[in-house]
Amino acid sequence: MSIPIGRPLPNYRCLIHDAFDQPVIMGHQGELLVGGVGVFAGYFDRDDLTNKALVKIDDEMYYRTGDLVRMDNSGLIYYIGRQDHQIKLHGQRIEVGEIERCLLDTHITACVVTKCGEDHLVAYVQGSGISEEDLRTHCRSRLPPFMIPSMFVVLDHLPLNANGKVDRKHLPIPDFSSLNISSTIGYETPLTEIEERVHHLWCEVLQTNDKKISTTTSFFTIGGHSLLIMQLYHHYQTSFGFDSRALPITPFLQQATIAEHAKLLETIKFADVKSKAWQTLHINEGKTFFSDYLTK
Repeated sequence: MSIPIGRPLPNYRCLIHDAFDQPVIMGHQGELLVGGVGVFAGYFDRDDLTNKALVKIDDEMYYRTGDLVRMDNSGLIYYIGRQDHQIKLHGQRIEVGEIERCLLDTHITACVVTKCGEDHLVAYVQGSGISEEDLRTHCRSRLPPFMIPSMFVVLDHLPLNANGKVDRKHLPIPDFSSLNISSTIGYETPLTEIEERVHHLWCEVLQTNDKKISTTTSFFTIGGHSLLIMQLYHHYQTSFGFDSRALPITPFLQQATIAEHAKLLETIKFADVKSKAWQTLHINEGKTFFSDYLTK
């Protein structure tokens, strides 16, 4: 989501730079730098803060706003979010504000999303009468899989500091042991040969000896993430014999259960059977034609 915020005022200049302080391509996002008559000279006796807040470009000082923006062809600037609210998880840049806006479309009254360790996003939400499964289903319908939190912690009230902002230091430590791969609730066993093969590959990639992974459980709710699903996709290619042209990785990200993966792989198997049948038909027709030719 981006919000138009206008164009630079007279005697002001706006640049949009990437993380390497290079100008971005038109339409791409980057940090907004503001130069002009209103830019201050720096912090008194605090060179460390001055160096963080200001950057010199072509002999002119620009203020680093920390805002992520983009500019269209007409020069209109669109606000995307805060740079300090952007995190990186398994190679993916994630704007946590986008996740929080998605959650606020439900019946909750407040929320905050944080990164815990190297593998998990945790959403702390304030509200009542809403379950973790409701929140997960809502997010799955609106966000890509890598942006869906691993855990939703529902609280009566979010802890606040003296300034009325969420006090992240006093958020409860999430219990990741509750992310059990196996669950007796709603457990669905593999029913077909392909589901059995997919189930075996999931256990291998997730490095678990627990065989009770329900065929309706999302890969991303039991410890799976974007890097692991790339490994899983490679195993699928090797085991079922197809390449990315026949079946790309995108559907596996969007449909992330064993049952859904099995259906996707079934299309490869069915296509392969049709291809072999077509080839056999042509071979038989060729044999008949050659036999007729010899008898003439």
